[in-house]
Amino acid sequence: MTKYYSFLIALIFIFVGCSKKDIDKELSKTYTNSIGMKFAPIDKGSFMMGSNEKANEKPIYKVTISKSFYLGTTEVTQEQWEKVLGHNPSKLKHPQNPVESVSWYHVRLFISKLNKLENTTKYRLPTEAEWEYAAGNGADDLEKYAWYYNKNDKAKNLQPQAVGQKMPNKWGLYDMYGNVWEWVEDWYDENYYAKSPEKDPLNNRMSESSIIKGGSCYNSVEFLRQSVRIPHSSNYESDDIGFRVVFEL
Repeated sequence: MTKYYSFLIALIFIFVGCSKKDIDKELSKTYTNSIGMKFAPIDKGSFMMGSNEKANEKPIYKVTISKSFYLGTTEVTQEQWEKVLGHNPSKLKHPQNPVESVSWYHVRLFISKLNKLENTTKYRLPTEAEWEYAAGNGADDLEKYAWYYNKNDKAKNLQPQAVGQKMPNKWGLYDMYGNVWEWVEDWYDENYYAKSPEKDPLNNRMSESSIIKGGSCYNSVEFLRQSVRIPHSSNYESDDIGFRVVFEL
């Protein structure tokens, strides 16, 4: 469904007086763009962000996501990256693997080009708060949901895998934990949680580092937590860091 069709639907709701139930039903549908990127609707709401595990995850505080949004059901794949930018920077090449070895600045370039390709301005990285909200607290049976280092796994799949092979979370999102780390929009500030707003927090004050979330296939379970926030130089590239994209409603 294109953004123009979405806009037309919204106008119809306004002028013919469709109910909130009808609107909610429309927003419950997934969205697929022109290069095959699939997005799931994430309803607005509130949650407790942060943890007491690490200093940079404190304090725990209530966060409200005031606007619903679409989030990529998978990490951006190498095939999708190549359709937009014409090359594949990944170390382990496979079209359905997440694109990796891309810096935060490279990701911003991809999103800029994607917006031009789709004739919109609605694509962007998720904020750290949006990412945590959509990721949820993780799964009790993590092996069903994530590629990660498990010392009891004789196969030891210590490399990124094709997206979408494990089970999705409650929103229909795959690989939110494990496979590859994911860049988010925010600049890194170790003490940001102590001063961030409750509503739609976003640290847009430039610093030396950006943030990755979610852990990767090389990490053990303690890194696959909702609140883990790792700073890296925004120019940093690694074969276990990729990203997923927001499409704004």
